[in-house]
Amino acid sequence: MRIITLAGSPRSPSRSTALLTLCQQALERRSVEVIPWNLHDFLPEDLLYARFDTPALRALTQDLLSADGVIIATPVYKASFSGALKTLLDLLPERALEHKVVLPLATGGTVSHMLAVDYALKPVLNALKAQEILHGVFADDSQITHYDRQPELSPVLAERLAEAVDTLWHALARRRQPLATAV
Repeated sequence: MRIITLAGSPRSPSRSTALLTLCQQALERRSVEVIPWNLHDFLPEDLLYARFDTPALRALTQDLLSADGVIIATPVYKASFSGALKTLLDLLPERALEHKVVLPLATGGTVSHMLAVDYALKPVLNALKAQEILHGVFADDSQITHYDRQPELSPVLAERLAEAVDTLWHALARRRQPLATAV
C-alpha cells in the first residue's frame, strides 16, 4: 500500500504538518509506504505563475498515479483552506485523485472554522475525481502543542486522528479485496 501525504501549510513547522507526521508514523507501523510532499517542495513562482510543466509537479503527479490514497492537511485561514494549497491543487491534472481514498485534515484557530473542510476543501477534492473522501479531522490550535518538536495532541484529538487513520487503512484494504462473483 502506498499513501501520499500533502502538507498544505505555507509555514514550517505547522500544526497541520504535525498531524501528517503522526499519521505517517501510524501508517508506517502498519507497513504502509508513505511518500511525504509539502508545499515547500515547489518553487513559489512556479505555483504563482501556474507552471504546469515543472519537474516537481511532474514528480508529484507520478507519485499520485501509483498511490492508493492521499492524506491532505491544511491550515484554515478566513474560513477556507490554504490558498497556496489551492494553487497547487489547481495545477494537478483533472483526474489526479481518481481511484484514490482521501483523508482531509485541517487545523484552525477556533472550532468556528470546522466546516471549511466540508464546504471548501472537499469540493476541490471531488473535482479532482477522488473516489472516496473520508470524514476529515479538524483540530483547533489548542489541541496541538509542541508541534515544532514532538507534537502532543489532546486526548480527544489523538483518539479522533487514530480513528481516521484506522478508517483510511480499512478503506484501502477494502479496495484491495477482489469483488465477490455472483453465483
